Amino acid sequence: MTDTTAFDWRSFLLKWSGEWADSLPDDDPRSQDDEAAWQARWLGFPPASEERIAALEERLGRRIPPSYREFLKVSDGWRHAGGFVWLLAGTKDAHWHANESGLADMMEEYLDEDAGPEERREADLWRRGLQLDVESDATYVLLDPEDVDEDGEWAVYTWASWRAEAPERHATFLAFMRDMHREFHSLGAHRTEGQREFANDTTRELDARVEQARLEALRGGWERAGRALDEAKDYGRPRAAGLGDQIRRLLGETSMVYYDGLVTDPQYAPELLPPLVAEHAAHSYRDDSTLLFHLRGADDDVVSLAYATLDQVRNGTYRYAPAGPFGEAVERARELARWGDSDRAWRTLIDALPLWEPLGPDHLAPLGWVADPVLGPLLTPERGRELLSTPRGGQEGEAPRPVAGLDPGGLAWLAEADPGNNRTSYRFVLVEGVEPEELPARLADGDDAALNEPMTLWEARRRSLQHRQEFSSFDDRALMAVGRAGAGWSFAFDGDPAPFAQRRFVSPAAAAGADTRAVVVWSGLRPRHGEPFFHLSVARGGVEQYAFTHADGETRRSGEIPRALDPSRFFGDGLEDRAEVERSLLEAVGGEFGASLPRHAIVNGRLHTFTTRSWTRPPQDGETYMVIRIG
Repeated sequence: MTDTTAFDWRSFLLKWSGEWADSLPDDDPRSQDDEAAWQARWLGFPPASEERIAALEERLGRRIPPSYREFLKVSDGWRHAGGFVWLLAGTKDAHWHANESGLADMMEEYLDEDAGPEERREADLWRRGLQLDVESDATYVLLDPEDVDEDGEWAVYTWASWRAEAPERHATFLAFMRDMHREFHSLGAHRTEGQREFANDTTRELDARVEQARLEALRGGWERAGRALDEAKDYGRPRAAGLGDQIRRLLGETSMVYYDGLVTDPQYAPELLPPLVAEHAAHSYRDDSTLLFHLRGADDDVVSLAYATLDQVRNGTYRYAPAGPFGEAVERARELARWGDSDRAWRTLIDALPLWEPLGPDHLAPLGWVADPVLGPLLTPERGRELLSTPRGGQEGEAPRPVAGLDPGGLAWLAEADPGNNRTSYRFVLVEGVEPEELPARLADGDDAALNEPMTLWEARRRSLQHRQEFSSFDDRALMAVGRAGAGWSFAFDGDPAPFAQRRFVSPAAAAGADTRAVVVWSGLRPRHGEPFFHLSVARGGVEQYAFTHADGETRRSGEIPRALDPSRFFGDGLEDRAEVERSLLEAVGGEFGASLPRHAIVNGRLHTFTTRSWTRPPQDGETYMVIRIG
């Protein structure tokens, strides 16, 4: 609840009037009314008497809202309410709109049959509203007698046809006037070269708050800093938007984040251009005209850097490489992230953050890394808040509590439904005592025995299909992402395998474990019938030690299977819950071998990939298959 009757209208309006008068050039042509207002340094009129206010209420047939009433007691009307309302009504000119504009009819025509009460109520505003605009740039200002709060305040709605937007709501008349004061400031702050500087006590106070907010943000107080910067941004203060956008981007917000006033500055461009162009690349579909719009005013070197960075982002080759000790930590973090260790990579970045050095006084945090294809997926809103809460840039403060890791450990998370509910089958290979980059030599041949640059599994699948010229119904070469699977293990993972062909399946465990130990797991639903299946095979020294496959309600097994992995412990009378059985099996496999798969890197990150040799045997005599060749 706000006591709008206690607001000091006279001081507020006098300050506004003085700021307006001081903002006008001495030789600017003015109307007779504006000249008088300029000379008097007063945009208002004489106060309305109680008799005039009572007469207005009698004419309207109801009591006017408190903040409008208190305003009238100080000034019976107002000139230049913002940039587009030149005269605001006092007791003489305020009147019911009564669909004078015809907008109620027009808006009701656009309502469909399913329009709800709120939509119809919005259209009816033009019949019931109290009109306050007298002279304006096709802008309407209406007090709504049916949108009333507990203090008796009516909401104010403003609408301009040239804005092509729904009416904007202001909670009270006081809120409307404050918004118009902000609009006056915002328009005044964006002046062209050669115009008088827009400076007054309000701008100086706001600029001091911006500087305080900058230091507060570097100390880790990003929430308080963000509120102060948002207020200053609404008033058009030049540094506020660029500083605030840095906070918003680390919170995961990308809409309307342009780092205004900073991204075109050569001092800050190396850090701020990458996230800007990365967001552009994600939504541009190769139309780069909007990028140039956000770079207006930039010199040729900055524009060239922007397009070079854009090419790198689109090609997946951009690398964030800041200088100094923090840059060394970035390299360590990238090395961890590219093999799937997202949590350790994040801790490496955060632990080194106190060593980070800003590029200038308006640089609040490292940002270029969010465009790095390997490091960018580390960002989540929770991690962004942790980074923003960490003191940096030479400022001292209390370090935040570390956020929880994103990877649950183990293998059981694969039994959970993925966010898009797209994972119905998966397979992976675990190899003990080898590095991830060694896996292609164990699972692939020829040109396929090389790792691709890190990319998402979706990107890797699309790229592999672009270069394939032959497709065989008998061939099952897996596109697999690789990384580290906990202490002493590496993994190769396929989240979208071909259908499981049990009769022709050949486990790659023996080949992968030629001189060590290897584990193969394949789980999913059988094609057509939708029956679940689960395969496990374990090899050591190039020889399969044991294996089992449960499919179609039956279990086939070989070798001496450890009790912890014995399929009879998991598959019973056929009525078991598939997800629970799968979870139990994965927990058992993970526990037996001490291995895990990094969920965040596999689902959201970018990993190296390669294509294995086929997981099925060659066709035998009498078996038919189809080959499609392209080109």
